[in-house]
Amino acid sequence: MISPETLRRYPHFAKLNEAQLRALAMIADEVNYTSGSVILEEGKDAEWLYLLVEGSIDLSYKSEESYHPKATKVFQVGEINPGELFGISALIDPFKYNATATTSEQSTIVKFHAKSLRTISDLDCTLGYTLMQQIAKAVMERLTHTRIQLAAARD
Repeated sequence: MISPETLRRYPHFAKLNEAQLRALAMIADEVNYTSGSVILEEGKDAEWLYLLVEGSIDLSYKSEESYHPKATKVFQVGEINPGELFGISALIDPFKYNATATTSEQSTIVKFHAKSLRTISDLDCTLGYTLMQQIAKAVMERLTHTRIQLAAARD
């Protein structure tokens, strides 16, 4: 459990009332990771939603050729900066991570238990709607970043 005051510092939670912040704080923990730690892995069940408090996270995607499984390539597809949510697949069906997140330096992260988060969101639709707005915002920002990367690769 973390303090609701910790969450209040971030715009993702600005529209939530005190009871909603307490409910989220009850299912959250703050964890410190060393550089090079794998936080979540592509293809695994999305058991946590994360908020980066301090540090930096690299997102990567693995490409495997079906006809030559040993020809695996790993592509860096983005980075997470302090204040950003990641592991957003925790709230999006089929609840599987679609990238691997690795710390690029010592990092402090708040993690929210995904199943509990989905349950709370089902019980409090305002909270769920507010969180999904923040998830949609994160998705759109990453889509924009991806478009920029693709445009740069074409040149």
